[in-house]
Amino acid sequence: MTKPSTSSATRQHVQTAVCIVGNGAIAKTAALAFAQSGQSVTLLGPPAAPAPASTEGWDARVYALNHTARSLLSSLKVWDAMDAGRIAPVDAMIVKGDGEQPGHINFDAYGAHADTLAWIVEDRNLNSALDAALRFAQNVHVVTGRATALHTTMDGATIDLDDGSHLRAALVVGADGAQSWVRGQCDIGLDYKPYGQQGVVANFDCEKPHHGAALQWFTCTRGIVALLPLPGNRVSLVWSAPDALADTLVAEGAQALADRLAEFAADKLGKLTPVQPEQVRAFPLTLMRPHSLVAERVALIGDAAHVVHPLAGHGMNLGFGDVRDLVAAVAEREEHRSIGDDRVLARYSRARKEEVLAMQVTTDGLHRLFTANLEPVRVVRNFGLNLLDKLPMIKRQLMSHALGRQ
Repeated sequence: MTKPSTSSATRQHVQTAVCIVGNGAIAKTAALAFAQSGQSVTLLGPPAAPAPASTEGWDARVYALNHTARSLLSSLKVWDAMDAGRIAPVDAMIVKGDGEQPGHINFDAYGAHADTLAWIVEDRNLNSALDAALRFAQNVHVVTGRATALHTTMDGATIDLDDGSHLRAALVVGADGAQSWVRGQCDIGLDYKPYGQQGVVANFDCEKPHHGAALQWFTCTRGIVALLPLPGNRVSLVWSAPDALADTLVAEGAQALADRLAEFAADKLGKLTPVQPEQVRAFPLTLMRPHSLVAERVALIGDAAHVVHPLAGHGMNLGFGDVRDLVAAVAEREEHRSIGDDRVLARYSRARKEEVLAMQVTTDGLHRLFTANLEPVRVVRNFGLNLLDKLPMIKRQLMSHALGRQ
């Protein structure tokens, strides 16, 4: 069973093979994966936030999880522990361009030779299943506290907490988000690019069935609008909107947002009605590229390791790929090497380089292409969408990568 968390009045000196810093889905998944592979794990998170007053309704924040994510979560007995009634398969994706003659491209599971393209999962559904698994995990010690210092040597790493506790490990995993404390302690450089956009999220009931199709519109001056299928006649909005427009969308509220979306989705989905309780939230969109995924006795995963534009919906999937490859690098090391050995971490870094770089380049390039407000560029990109839609082999290759097939 998981050992009890520390409190501010209890000092602990904990020694485990792996110390994971973070309390999100990627951190929890990493803790379960390392424990399943036979490693002892400390999971360090901040003091718990107050529980939400209500768990009714649908999370405004959802994830489009691919086959890599499902396979990993299934191996950890987490996928089947989620509420299946709140998971929606994505069977098709319809992308449209802008202008008087907008281009388009359609993807579907049949053409990709897959049972489905992805699964839409709420943040709460995923984290609830992970928390339940952690409560029964062997070799996982959950610690609540605030880290104050990280010390690394060739022999191991120590994290000091503000209550005087010390956590010692052969490997520290930074899974503590885009503003990673672990990354900062390692003095890893960072390339940071704000997009001048915010991701506006909300959920709606739709008059017509969505048939498992995800819809996306590239609108140039108004950003990128995506409607993702939820169970039943519901959809989840992710609108990558310029900052000024995003502020307006949040201030106007859910009903006004539904009225605006009619321009795009009325023919496909009919009338949209905000799901109760109404929630419209926004978060800033950036591109973040740490100069390294590893340091002495340290590996970064999830948003601590990379942040990409959400237009492809694969930020969370990259994090699950990190967990898979880091655990594999540790499991496949030579017997004489420590799990935090420089060569082991270098193998992890090399394993992630291609996929992460490809996603960074693709999402950033598409963002620049579809925000260029020039008529010649608009003509070319619409032509490109139409051309790509007529090339099934290339479409299949693109979908194979998106599905998580390496």
